[in-house]
Amino acid sequence: MAKAKETVSRTLIVALVLSIVFSVVVSTAAVLLRPAQIQNQNLDIKTNILSAAGMLESGSSAEQIEEAFARFDVRLVDLDTGEFVEPSDVGVQDPMKYDMYKAASDPQMSTNIPSSEDKAGIKRRPNVAKVYTMSENGQINRVVLPIHGYGLWSTLYGFISLEGDLNTIEGLGFYAHAETPGLGGEVDNPRWKRQWVGKEVYNEDRSEPQVRLVKGGVSADAQDKEHKVDALSGATLTSRGVEQLVNYWMGDRGYAPFLQKLREGEV
Repeated sequence: MAKAKETVSRTLIVALVLSIVFSVVVSTAAVLLRPAQIQNQNLDIKTNILSAAGMLESGSSAEQIEEAFARFDVRLVDLDTGEFVEPSDVGVQDPMKYDMYKAASDPQMSTNIPSSEDKAGIKRRPNVAKVYTMSENGQINRVVLPIHGYGLWSTLYGFISLEGDLNTIEGLGFYAHAETPGLGGEVDNPRWKRQWVGKEVYNEDRSEPQVRLVKGGVSADAQDKEHKVDALSGATLTSRGVEQLVNYWMGDRGYAPFLQKLREGEV
């Protein structure tokens, strides 16, 4: 009887020790792997920025991606004023470490969007956004802007790249979403994404974004076709979501004040 109790006790002790050891091993592995995970996440973001800007070469190595991305200036922008802010104003030293989506969930760092104005379906907007600019001979020749908004099943996260006129689209792409494969998921289709290249966000007076996704496709003689892209076949709500999120972020509540200051040379 005593031996049986002793055996049970030893079994429990061994199980407890093993569980502690395994917990320590798992925790240590998570800590050690975290820097590599962050590095991979940053590389993925840089890859998607280069892709939106049409700068991603097929088969690029991590080193080549870093080299190409180094041509960008990463800045933080107050979306209300359109002016640059210092990283220290949002509690970081490096602008790349600022997370505008995390900021959007912090009432101290974001603004509630009235439902009547929330075209993108995001509820809250960060007060400060991260932007990527490229210059040549002292002149801005490319701007890549983060965008996000709700589709049918999910929030789509991506980037839109503008040429130096701050109106012509160089490219658009989404790096995270959960839209239906084969329908709304066609936002990932390279053929559809190519349609955005050369389209214009604004009309001549730059007053309001004019992007439209057209059900049934854009005909060659369509009026205002410079603002229009084919809607995704069988994905009306995703198409509407993309149209609305692009127009929201390119409007007065998004990047329009910043783009206007860039045009006027005030930032």
